[in-house]
Amino acid sequence: MSIRFHEDEPHQDDMAARLNWLRAGVLGANDGIVSVAAVVVGVAGVSTASGPILIAGLAAVVGGAISMALGEYVSVSSQSDSQRALIEKERGELHEEPEEELAELTGIYQAKGLSAATARQVAVELTERDALAAHLDAELNIHETDVVSAWHAALASAISFLAGSVLPMLAILLPPTHLRIPVTFVAVLVALGVTGWLGAYIGGGSKFRAAGRVVVGGAFALAATFLVGRLLGVAGVV
Repeated sequence: MSIRFHEDEPHQDDMAARLNWLRAGVLGANDGIVSVAAVVVGVAGVSTASGPILIAGLAAVVGGAISMALGEYVSVSSQSDSQRALIEKERGELHEEPEEELAELTGIYQAKGLSAATARQVAVELTERDALAAHLDAELNIHETDVVSAWHAALASAISFLAGSVLPMLAILLPPTHLRIPVTFVAVLVALGVTGWLGAYIGGGSKFRAAGRVVVGGAFALAATFLVGRLLGVAGVV
């Protein structure tokens, strides 16, 4: 008998893929948009010359992409190492204490509401099919395939950051001097609204709430850095 799932209901495998893509993709693009826009807008608050804005923007793009990739690599590496250690620990326990592990699995299903006999039958059948997978799922709620590649996550994060950073660079450099700041503000806030909406769509959350959060946060970041740059320029510090 085949098992059918409702298409609109989230299941572990596709939800894990969605969340990974969301974290390394959409959030990376958001960071690229906001951080680079904040830098170039801050510099534009001091000087209207394209050279300083371009240099500062490129420095923010390169430094930000490397920082995102490194942070993602370290974070995912730690998570992956922990998952692999748990998997190996469970594998060893199954090899050394199979009966104790079977009793433990039975107890887990009893605690979920099954009768002792049914829990035992379920545990035996799952153990015969794939003991390690059964214990990883019931005890730790993980699968062997859940271990994510740190290199893939780092690369995805860097690429998404670079993709997001393109917009503020173009928005600040292409328009006439007197339109650079307003064009950048509008372009960045619209882009953040889109990525916030897309992130919520992928994750299944409230689209308007997510878009509103990133737009408000982005507006605050742009206003703050522009104000700092303008104040420093007025004060003659730079």
